[in-house]
Amino acid sequence: MSTPTNRRTLVLASGSPRRRELLRLLGFEFERVVGTLDETPRSGELPDAYTLRVSLEKAYDSVEMVKKGSVILTADTTVADGDMILGKPDNEAHAEAMLRQLRNRTHQVYTAITLLDTTDNHVEQILAITQVTMRDYSDMEIAHYVASGDSKDKAGSYGIQNGDFRPVARIKGCYANVMGLPLCHLIVCLRRFGVEPHTDVPTNCQQFNQIECPVYDDVLRMQ
Repeated sequence: MSTPTNRRTLVLASGSPRRRELLRLLGFEFERVVGTLDETPRSGELPDAYTLRVSLEKAYDSVEMVKKGSVILTADTTVADGDMILGKPDNEAHAEAMLRQLRNRTHQVYTAITLLDTTDNHVEQILAITQVTMRDYSDMEIAHYVASGDSKDKAGSYGIQNGDFRPVARIKGCYANVMGLPLCHLIVCLRRFGVEPHTDVPTNCQQFNQIECPVYDDVLRMQ
């Protein structure tokens, strides 16, 4: 693997194992830090604004934990039912309630990516939105899934990649976005720093997730 550019250090400020796995598909070496941030939505805050704000605050929250000159990468993923933000579940009952709410309906997943250059405080952000339609799973399936523990750390109480529960019927948009790190959107953001990935990211992402992606060309044409 290589560093992004000029021996700069890329730091992923996230404790998510899914984001770590996805970021490796770009072929970069990177370090990781995990911060602590109050992610409570503000009164009346809409999902897109909330997601962008939290991603940016995660980046600034990490500055003191990295070497000067590092480039910090953060991402925040929000599941929303219309304007209602569905965070991580407080307990199993809360997880089950969210999954019942989303069942057999379409909701939105937002991920905001932030890149912060600690040399000059230059910031770039990008927002990905995916429409997600859930299948008509049963109450028993919900109970089994929640009991497995997989819902605990996930916005909306589900993981799209879970092979046993398989909660999602179809999506419109980026699959990796629902996992927490939309890679082609990240490429667009990195290009604003003059950085190109060292691998064929769309191919790597599709192979890793065992999907066919119909949107990556359109995303990579974004400015």
